[in-house]
Amino acid sequence: MVRVFKLLLAFFLLPTAVLTCAETVRILLAVLGNVGAAVSFIMGVLVYCGIHYGYYNFSRPYVFAHEMTHALAALLCGCRIKEVSVGRDSGFVKMDRCNAFVVLAPYFVPAYVLLTAGVYLITDLFVDLTPYRQIFLFVIGFFTAFHFVQTFKTLFEADQPDLKLAGGKVFSVVIITLANLVVLALVLKALFPETVFLAQGGKNVLAGTVNVWRIIVNYIVEQAVNAASK
Repeated sequence: MVRVFKLLLAFFLLPTAVLTCAETVRILLAVLGNVGAAVSFIMGVLVYCGIHYGYYNFSRPYVFAHEMTHALAALLCGCRIKEVSVGRDSGFVKMDRCNAFVVLAPYFVPAYVLLTAGVYLITDLFVDLTPYRQIFLFVIGFFTAFHFVQTFKTLFEADQPDLKLAGGKVFSVVIITLANLVVLALVLKALFPETVFLAQGGKNVLAGTVNVWRIIVNYIVEQAVNAASK
């Protein structure tokens, strides 16, 4: 029954995910207008992709971040951690219980991006890091690419049991996609506060979602009325 509910929830959220994707693309295009900052960020993305696909795939650092995120999400939800294992290509976290958030957290929480941003913001309280902002943007771009490339690889290059455990592949993929888009928008807002306007984007997504479902419901009602009148 729970799995059926999650499938219906995924179906309900699908238009929201599509509209959020469109809104995030709009935000990215706006950010690209800030040439200086955008170049540093994009260079970080390109350098990571070049290293990943040409020299080293960063498997162990990803497995470490993946399992640590599982563990931290579990602690936030009051779960008890029994064992954590991190290997070169795989790992696991044993806990007394879990939920969809704990299972899916590593797929939409960019751990190294948040860690880098945290270090930068805390250090900036004591030392003016303005001269190093371009380097910071480069590193953020590097780890943003790390997160998305590794997440895509983990989801689509192997049969990932986390998805089934969270409530099924359809539910998991929709939630992961939507959450990643929101996280990316938040990261871009933090990096380019003068360019990104999340409130307006949120209103656009909400209004668009309502309109899509209004059209769907009206169509279903119209078809039902037509069928009943025959």
